[in-house]
Amino acid sequence: MTQERVFEVMGQPEKERTPRVEKLSELGFTWADLDGEPYWIDQVVRMKSSTYAELSDAAAQLWIILDKTARYVYRNHHLYSLLGIPEVLWEMLDEIPLPPAGFISRYARFDFAVSESGQIKLLELNADTPTGYVEASIATPWVCEQAGISSKNHQMPELIAAAWAEDRPDTAACVGYGEHLEDSGTIEALVRHSGRSMNLVDCLDLWVDEGILKDAQHLPIERMFALYPKEWMAVDDGGDALAYSIEKGHLQLFNAPHSILLQSKGLLAASWALYELGLLFDANEREVIKKYMLPTYNKPVFSESYVSKSMFGREGGSVRIYDTKGKLEIEDQEGYDTSELFPCVYQKRAELAQIETAYGKFHLLTGLFVLNGVPCGLLGRAGGLITGNTSHFIAIGVE
Repeated sequence: MTQERVFEVMGQPEKERTPRVEKLSELGFTWADLDGEPYWIDQVVRMKSSTYAELSDAAAQLWIILDKTARYVYRNHHLYSLLGIPEVLWEMLDEIPLPPAGFISRYARFDFAVSESGQIKLLELNADTPTGYVEASIATPWVCEQAGISSKNHQMPELIAAAWAEDRPDTAACVGYGEHLEDSGTIEALVRHSGRSMNLVDCLDLWVDEGILKDAQHLPIERMFALYPKEWMAVDDGGDALAYSIEKGHLQLFNAPHSILLQSKGLLAASWALYELGLLFDANEREVIKKYMLPTYNKPVFSESYVSKSMFGREGGSVRIYDTKGKLEIEDQEGYDTSELFPCVYQKRAELAQIETAYGKFHLLTGLFVLNGVPCGLLGRAGGLITGNTSHFIAIGVE
């Protein structure tokens, strides 16, 4: 008997792409084509329902485990250093109380490697500023509906509404608002789905006046959601002033500042170290770690193929894959290499399933959002061995 495939690519792209791109643009996904090239693949990946059930359950348990690790790290400056947390943020993190269990971040996305056989391994968690929200919450349900395939992403808008009912931001911000299609579209969709009225601004127009964050009209901002990576406060001009504003309670930032603890890939190494030492986790959590996490360390100690990546690398930037002899096999050439600014982690290599599309054969990265503490929202990215800036979006539905 042949084993049922975990993933199957359904259908073929419509001959007339333009009307479908225009429809997605009307819905809020305005970057289906980028620079004249298709970013969106007009097909659907169908995932086995049993695989989705396991993936969702694994995400729920890993969410608790990583939250537990972040609380273990909290106020431990030695561990802050090992996680690559910039020192300028330490006092801010120490002074501000941790959010309730499970809600350090209310807007996050896991990235999983799901193999051809259905083996699930966690690659990383973006708990600070994940993108792909529009692709998952708006484009995926529409594309799946058009293809007659079930989508598990319909709950995303109501979960954002619940999250922001708690956070109550008065402002949403990103860098290059009105110019950067993806980030601008992301905060616009989040604001729309939240049902709240708020100002949308460009981070580059903001400034700090005696500890008060103000917009271009000199109006104070007290509660802000920002697609602005918190580690950049250690690098950008004015970053220390922003950290001071948060530390003194003049500004509440969402996700909460402590989401940087979850964001650091060093937290995966910390969780793995605690697992190996037999600390912190109960028997069930240890089984979850063993099954779904990859051995991750602060040094390259492997005798098998492994991956190195910056603790705050994004979009594939800084990722390098090494063979069994420790020789560099491939590295990302597109994303910004943040390993010059932050330390690296070293993680056992995991295999991504491959899919055959109308645009060629790709490796499939499976994203799963966690909104207001609830795993939801599949995001498919089709690319090479390293999923970076040049990868494509492809919708994932469930059989």
